[in-house]
Amino acid sequence: MRVPRTVLVGAGPAGAALAYLLARRGQRVTLVERQTDFEREFRGEVLMPSGIDAFRQMGLGDAFAALPQARPTLLDLHLDGRPPRRLALPDFVDPGPRMVSQPALLEMLIEQAGAFPGFRFLRGRTATDLLWEDGRVAGVALRGEGREELRADLVLGTDGRASVLRRKAELDADREDEAFDVIWFKVPLPPAPGSREAVQVFVRPGQACLAFPAFDERLQVAWIIPKGSYGDLKKRGIEAWLDRIAAQLGPELGAHVLGHREALEHPFVLDVVCFALERWHRPGLLLLGDACHPMSPVGGQGLNIALRDALVAANHLVPLLEKGGSPAELDAVAAAIQAERQPEVAEVQRLQRMLPRLLFRRGFGVRVLLALGSLALHLPRLQRRMRPPAVTRTFLDGVSRVELRV
Repeated sequence: MRVPRTVLVGAGPAGAALAYLLARRGQRVTLVERQTDFEREFRGEVLMPSGIDAFRQMGLGDAFAALPQARPTLLDLHLDGRPPRRLALPDFVDPGPRMVSQPALLEMLIEQAGAFPGFRFLRGRTATDLLWEDGRVAGVALRGEGREELRADLVLGTDGRASVLRRKAELDADREDEAFDVIWFKVPLPPAPGSREAVQVFVRPGQACLAFPAFDERLQVAWIIPKGSYGDLKKRGIEAWLDRIAAQLGPELGAHVLGHREALEHPFVLDVVCFALERWHRPGLLLLGDACHPMSPVGGQGLNIALRDALVAANHLVPLLEKGGSPAELDAVAAAIQAERQPEVAEVQRLQRMLPRLLFRRGFGVRVLLALGSLALHLPRLQRRMRPPAVTRTFLDGVSRVELRV
């Protein structure tokens, strides 16, 4: 019996992880990536405990631990300009979140998959179209040095939020605009004690900034702005928006950012999108990760959800591929993977949308809530009774346990 062949388009976290999981079980896997290397700016550097657990279950815990990463242990909350409150992250979770080099992470996954003879990796190839036979996806057309066609029993689209395969399969759908965008940049780490261990959160009515140590000994800053406001900021120039950020970051960190304006690295605006397709599959095709459900940056979920997609997909696909499943069985499995993953994606996206709606509210009531929150953080008796809200546990650990069974 012919061994079914799988082609994955897009070597992001979902594609690279699933390719590894399939290859280690002896499957013939071709992974296609349009870039020739991964050395470019990535947004998804945050791994929550659920993502770290995925690497442990994949047998890659030691390889993951060797990657460049930052391990913050402190959380500084600055509410409406009041004195900050420092919390210890281990009080909430252990292991805590990690800020990881995504290029190094992806190269590690590719290297691990390359240890298996059935794995093939094609760099610098862009998927331009789907190949169809009798109403079924039968492969992909690629462009590199020339045109190339890859035939497959199953095509997996893991090509990100601007997915070509999603568009070619006519799975795109209308979506609502999100409430915010994010301006990202890096500066050198401040010399202040704890700067390598602390995540800092600054919240005012209608405003928010985050600053956290990155894997490369830099300070990553995220400035949350209302959707559509970047055009006006751009007209004012980088000096104007740096001044606004500095004002939100407070006197010490604000002065540090302004003092290192010449060292500003990788400033860019993230056009935030967050949606989930009603249907993730066509006959012969399955979309995973951002290709079918781009995640908001709220809560650092994109990388973690993609890895959990890969674990669930492997659980369903490996047994069927090993027995040489029929096209109809492959299509049924694709539907089953969506059915298992969709509830968690929907719940996480619901929470991601809820927080910005609260953030961009203005008025006296919001200031009262921030004042009460700051007071609670500074009262020892209340602190002892505080527990992380349910949304925090969801962002850290996921909606439910995901176990790799293959």
